[in-house]
Amino acid sequence: MTAIPDSSFVTGGSGFIGGALIRRLVAGGGRVTALTRSERSAAAVAELGAEAAQGDLDDVEAMAAAARGSDVAFHLAARVAQWGTREEFRRDNVEGTRNALEACRAAGVTRFVHCGTEAAILAGKPLVNADETAPLRPDSPALYSATKAEAEQLVRDSSREGLETVVVRPRLVWGPGDTVVLPEIAAATEAGRFAWIGGGTHLTSSTHVDNVIEGLLLAAERGRPGEAYFVTDGEPVVFREFISDMLRTRGVEPTERSIPAVLGSVLARGGELAWRVLPLPGEPPLTRFGLWFSTQECTLDDSKARRELGYAPVVSREDGLATLAAA
Repeated sequence: MTAIPDSSFVTGGSGFIGGALIRRLVAGGGRVTALTRSERSAAAVAELGAEAAQGDLDDVEAMAAAARGSDVAFHLAARVAQWGTREEFRRDNVEGTRNALEACRAAGVTRFVHCGTEAAILAGKPLVNADETAPLRPDSPALYSATKAEAEQLVRDSSREGLETVVVRPRLVWGPGDTVVLPEIAAATEAGRFAWIGGGTHLTSSTHVDNVIEGLLLAAERGRPGEAYFVTDGEPVVFREFISDMLRTRGVEPTERSIPAVLGSVLARGGELAWRVLPLPGEPPLTRFGLWFSTQECTLDDSKARRELGYAPVVSREDGLATLAAA
């Protein structure tokens, strides 16, 4: 059985992955302190059984005070978005991570587990059976990818005596509590605004939220300092088939509409340019990152996590879909 730390500090605890992590830690008898920016997020983590600590990623002293006495820090807070300014992405993903590392070192935390992403190695080309030897892409034209790559490099470079750091990289996180991927696609489908780009027949890896949590806990217990690990559901799946299966768990029938990938590329580049130059309110209907997600193969090799961490999925894709449907 995966070990539960006696005491943990969590950033991003009111989010999708953070909430699932707190539930698992508390259920295993661990004490959890979660950084919260608002009364709403404080109430959310308290309901899960964590102690809420008021603070923000730009407040090193508040984070250090909250983290003091914890054995492990799980850094999950990040700007997870397709659109935003460079300043916003850097503040949350890069400087926020730098501050969390500084705070945890000052607080005497000895293990720092960072929730990364396959997006850190994405720069506009398909990833085919990619492993951890693929280079980070801080030069990616997608700001989310670029800043998550820079944040991960900070984490891995900071691993030294006194604070050991490990990175866990899931892909297409799904399951109960998802507030981003499935809800957005379902809403667009019901509104008649969704179409498959290029048919959506490419392969993708995925990671059920409970499998992400398993990877994070194993990394805290067994991860080699300074290393990164992909964690997935196992064999890849056809993107269109998987998204369609998830939509049906919500009672939404997938569309048959499709547009050519070339047209999608034109729309993404043109939309980004218009929103940057004019600028227009809100965000483009399609971004380059969204185009990559919707059209390019992204299959990952998680054998390093299986070999070094003893990782194996605790929830199969079939069981996860059944749980979503039941909910």
